[in-house]
Amino acid sequence: MKLQIEQKHSLMVRWNHWVNFPVLTLMVWSGFLIYWASPEYLLPGSWLDAIGWNYQLAKGMAWHFAFGILFVFNGCLYVGYLLLSGQWRFPHYHGLQRLAYWGVIGMALCAVLTGFSIFKPVQLSGLTAMFGGYTPARVIHFLIAWGFIFFFVVHVIQVARAGWNTFRAMITGWEKKDD
Repeated sequence: MKLQIEQKHSLMVRWNHWVNFPVLTLMVWSGFLIYWASPEYLLPGSWLDAIGWNYQLAKGMAWHFAFGILFVFNGCLYVGYLLLSGQWRFPHYHGLQRLAYWGVIGMALCAVLTGFSIFKPVQLSGLTAMFGGYTPARVIHFLIAWGFIFFFVVHVIQVARAGWNTFRAMITGWEKKDD
């Protein structure tokens, strides 16, 4: 049996991958701070009060926008790299995986657009109208957040099922191939 090592992931793909995990985690957290700041959704006397998550609109919005800028920048770098390098074909993945990754890129674009439309619904009324108005845009934005959480959980399960070699390849860029 001959051991071979071959490159699987470029530095740019790995960078974008590992930046997005903490950024999206913090965006979901700050999104919940924004969500639970609305009197309509407050849960006085709940565990949210105990951990200080109620009534945190300004804090939530500040964190959400700060990490939103990083998310957009990182996403533009990633998509630009995929298009310029030719890696948009995702050569190491089968059809369903490619569909999932392109779906996540589409979700990211939709998350950014719905985010802008609910942040500035009057100034961006055309964009807000494209999503059916403020409330539907907000619901879509919220559902996309859950979509990211679902994708992440499935992604981690799939990597765990595939084994250490797959995880190591996303850290180092190299994959061990056994003949």
